[in-house]
This record gives sequence, structure tokens and C-alpha cells, in this order.
Amino acid sequence: MEFFQHIRWRPEIGDPTFMGWFTVFAYAMAAFAALIAAVKAGSAPRAAGASRATWKAIAVLMLLLCVNKQLDLQSLFTDIGRVFAWKYGWYEKRREFQKWFVIGVLVISVATTVLMTVRFRDFWKKSPLLGAGLAFLLTFIVVRAISFHHVDVFLKHAVAGVRMNWFLELTGIAMVSLAALLDYRNARIA
Repeated sequence: MEFFQHIRWRPEIGDPTFMGWFTVFAYAMAAFAALIAAVKAGSAPRAAGASRATWKAIAVLMLLLCVNKQLDLQSLFTDIGRVFAWKYGWYEKRREFQKWFVIGVLVISVATTVLMTVRFRDFWKKSPLLGAGLAFLLTFIVVRAISFHHVDVFLKHAVAGVRMNWFLELTGIAMVSLAALLDYRNARIA
């Protein structure tokens, strides 16, 4: 019980701003678009586009990201790591641990991307926009979760009143949504 007392994260709305809620709405719409693409993929025989199972998985992923956007679950995991670091006496060495954690995440990300590209080559050929959108969005999420100071400064930088983190995250969501809508449309035509 003492462990939980040291965690600062609370289950509450993480970003109650207009852009926070707009991003939640965008994730929800992407989940819905993936769901309708899944339904259409199951009912239309065709050669192009992602499969029903792929679209269902993407719908679930977008829904989870939608929930995470407001609950800020990565902060919960960061807090848990901080408490463990204090409890087991390696908090003073956390920078070294963070460095190896980041290297590990990057190595796993690159290896997974290479594996997925080779293993699912046909998917990438049939759905390049979806593949690019997922890669773009998931890379943004990983980079944001790692949270380097200079990356955070860049992401908070605004151009014409639009913060870079809004632009990047919404671009990835839009790419996935557009891929789902195009796949849905192509399935209707086929």
C-alpha cells in the first residue's frame, strides 16, 4: 500500500484543453473508420487493401490510444519506474538506466519495423498509406513517451499558433483514418 502512496498519477482527465479533446475525438474517429473498413473488408472480395483482422486490430489500437490520450497512462508507468528506483536505491543512477532504456526501445523499434516490413511485405504494398501512418504515429508516441528535454522543447514549439506535438500526432491519426476511408471506398467499388 505504501508503494501506491508515492505514485503521483491520478485517474483523471490528462488534457482538458480544446486540442486535447480534439485529439481524443480524432482517435475515436480513426477507430470508427478502421471499424467500418473492417466490416467492408469482410464483405467484399478484393485484391487490394488491408484485411478484416488488420482493420479490427487497428480499430482496437486507435481506441486504446483514444483512452490513453486523456488518462495519460505513460505517466503512470513513469511514476511506477520512479518509485521502484527510489525503493531499490538506484534513483541516483537513473540517467544511466534511462539511457539504456531509450537505446533498448530504439533497437526494439527498428528491429520490429524491419521484421514487420519483411514479414508483411504484401501488406505494405497493398496499404502504403496505412503502413506509413502507423509508422509515423507510433514513432511519434514512442519519441513522446521517451521525453528528452530537447524533444519536448521542439514538440511544444508553435508555428502559427499550432504546437508541433498537435501537428505531428494529428497527422499520423489523419493518415490512418484516410487509409481506412480509402480502403472502405475501394471495397465498395470492388
